[in-house]
Amino acid sequence: MSAKELQTKTPDQLRDSIVALKKEAFNLRFQQATNQLENTARMRAVRREVARIKTVLNQKAAEAAK
Repeated sequence: MSAKELQTKTPDQLRDSIVALKKEAFNLRFQQATNQLENTARMRAVRREVARIKTVLNQKAAEAAK
């Protein structure tokens, strides 16, 4: 999901997305530990998606503080 799409979401929706992505990241780490992970690139994509959402949340918080 692009940053433009994330900016249209509410902070609550963004937080829900972070929770879901963190669960997915946990499952991916578990699969990697048991040698069942097939798509290793997904781990990187999930980490970047979480960072992208956190960036948008921080931008929204800074905007609201002004």
